[in-house]
Amino acid sequence: MTVNRATKQISLVTLCLIFLAMGSTAQTASTPTYSVNFLDYQRSIPKISEVMKRKEDTLMKQFQARGLVWPAKYIYIRSFKYDSELELWVKNKSSEKYKLFKTYKVCALAGSLGPKRMAGDYQVPEGFYYINEFNPRSLYHLSLGLNYPNESDKLLSDISQPGGDIYIHGSCVTTGCIPITDEQIEELYILAAHAKDMGQDFIPVHIFPVNFRNVRSVAYLNKYLQSFAEYGSFERSMKNAYFYFEKNHQVPAVIVNGKGEYIMEEIPAIISEEPRVETKVVKKATHAPQPIKEEDLAKVVDNQPVFPGGNPAFKVFVDKLGKDMVNELLPGQKKAFVMVEYIIDRTGKPVYANVLSGGNEKMNDIIEQTFLKMDNWLPAIRSGLNVPIKLKQTIIVEADQP
Repeated sequence: MTVNRATKQISLVTLCLIFLAMGSTAQTASTPTYSVNFLDYQRSIPKISEVMKRKEDTLMKQFQARGLVWPAKYIYIRSFKYDSELELWVKNKSSEKYKLFKTYKVCALAGSLGPKRMAGDYQVPEGFYYINEFNPRSLYHLSLGLNYPNESDKLLSDISQPGGDIYIHGSCVTTGCIPITDEQIEELYILAAHAKDMGQDFIPVHIFPVNFRNVRSVAYLNKYLQSFAEYGSFERSMKNAYFYFEKNHQVPAVIVNGKGEYIMEEIPAIISEEPRVETKVVKKATHAPQPIKEEDLAKVVDNQPVFPGGNPAFKVFVDKLGKDMVNELLPGQKKAFVMVEYIIDRTGKPVYANVLSGGNEKMNDIIEQTFLKMDNWLPAIRSGLNVPIKLKQTIIVEADQP
C-alpha cells in the first residue's frame, strides 16, 4: 500500500489532539474549497464512484431509521483489540453528543495486548490516532491510514524502527492492521470521506486494549498486566479516556507530555454498572494443552508466516470455511463470529488451534480440525531463523437472508 507520511503532519501536539476532540472545525480563509475538492476527487476514482453509487442510498436509509442526519459531519472510531470490535460514532454539530451508528467485528489479530513499540512486532497499536490517508487502490480493497507513530509513539517506541503502515482495511485478513470486511470498509470509507469533505480533517481513531465494560476482557487485561506491569500506567490512561467518552459522549482532549504519556483534560470517576452480558455460544471449556509454551512463541518477527498462495489464498480459505459452517448453525442462529487462535511452528506446520469465542461445540471442533489440516505455511522469520508464532482469525458464518 502506498503511504504518504508527509501529509497533514502537525508539530504542535496539543493543538493536534485538541482538534481531535473538537472535531477539527477550524478552517482558514485561504482554504475554503479544499473539502469540496476532496469529495469530488474521490468520486472521480471509478472504484469509489461505483462504491458510492451502490452504498450511499442504503446508508442514508440506515441513518434515517436511526434518527440520524445524513451525512455525518463528524465521525469517531474506537476499536477494542481483545474484543475484536470497531465502533463507528456520528454527530452533526460539535456541541452534540456522539451517537453509535454501528459496531463492526474485526476479523483478525496479529500480536497481543499492549502498544506497538517497534517494526516487525506486528502489533496493532494502542492509543490516540487520526486518519491521515484514504487509499482507494489498496491491496485490501479499500483502506484508511492511521498516523502511527504519533508523538507518544515517537518518544516511547524504537527510535530507529518504530514501524508504520497501520491501516483500517478490507479483505478480512491482516499482518498487523485492523481488518474488517469489504462491505464494512466501504461504509466506513464513504462516511469518512463525507466527514473530511465537510471539514473534519482529523478524524479520531482511538484503539483500546479491551472494552472496559466487558468484565471478562478486563480480567484478561489484568492477567496480562501481571506479566507486563510496565504497561500499567499506559493502560490506565486508556481506561480514563474510555470512561470519559462513556460519561460525556464527547471525544476527550488529550496531550502528550515530555515522557510520551497521554494526559486527559479530565480524570473521570469510574462508572459502575452491571457487566455486559455475553450472548455468544461458546465451545466446551476443556481443550488440549498448547504444544509450544507461550514464552517460546515469537513476539517480534521480521516476516510473518505466509499461507500457501499468500493472503488472497488465505482469504479464500477463510471465506469457504465460513460458508461450509452455515449448516452447523444452531436452530434460530443466523450468524456467528468465531475467533480462533492458532500456532504455526518453526517448520510452518499448523500445530495448535483453539476457538476462543463464538459458534457452538460441533462447529468449533470442525473449525479447529480444519485449521490443523492446513498445508504447511512459509514459517515466520526472526533474525534469519524460523520461529513459531501464534495468530488469530475470525471466521464469519452467516446464513443467506431470504
